[in-house]
Amino acid sequence: MSRALVVEDDPAVQAALVHALRGLGHVAHAVGTAAAALREAAVGGLDIVVLDLGLPDLDGVAALRMLRGVSNVPVLVATARGDEESVVRSLNAGADDYIVKPFSGTHLAARINALLRRSKSPSAQEDAEREDVVELGALRIDLGTRQVALDGEALELSRREFDLLAHLARQPGRVVGRRELFQAVWGRATTADDRTLDVHTSWLRRKLGETAAAPRYLHTVRGVGYRLTAPG
Repeated sequence: MSRALVVEDDPAVQAALVHALRGLGHVAHAVGTAAAALREAAVGGLDIVVLDLGLPDLDGVAALRMLRGVSNVPVLVATARGDEESVVRSLNAGADDYIVKPFSGTHLAARINALLRRSKSPSAQEDAEREDVVELGALRIDLGTRQVALDGEALELSRREFDLLAHLARQPGRVVGRRELFQAVWGRATTADDRTLDVHTSWLRRKLGETAAAPRYLHTVRGVGYRLTAPG
């Protein structure tokens, strides 16, 4: 049984989301401000947060950045803002997924279940892989401790950025398709207009000190996916 927090200032929407989550078998409660959400997250014990962007005391994206400072709990942004800029800003700020209102209970359940699957304990196969260390050129990826270093300097990666890099690192040189990456990192299938992977890849490249136009480690295979290799 998972513990969910709804961060929503509209009482009707708040009640509907809590009702839907409880109907899905989660223990759910709600708060109406970013400040209250941050207090809840700091205490811990949450399995997922459903966050609206239109909060009365703080912009939702700013709240998300602050939330990431105190917790790694999976965050599903649930908002009426469906424009590309809002999606990209939310993902860059640390959101794990994004859903646009209105949405069905079935759609909400699928997104939440996918996030919860990714946050659960690793499988036996992944346990075996946790002890592996992958080295590509000056890039060192410790799959067990989830630490990454480049030229001896530690890189600060988000949970999704590390999961993306680790999945590619387990099969260096192989072109890994977008569908496989979405399933491995986000636990769900992709859609044609879903830019979640592109945003996280862009941020990962920035931390690796490269760009899509001049890649060193992370190479795009247009129309297919991505490949991780050592420079040269």
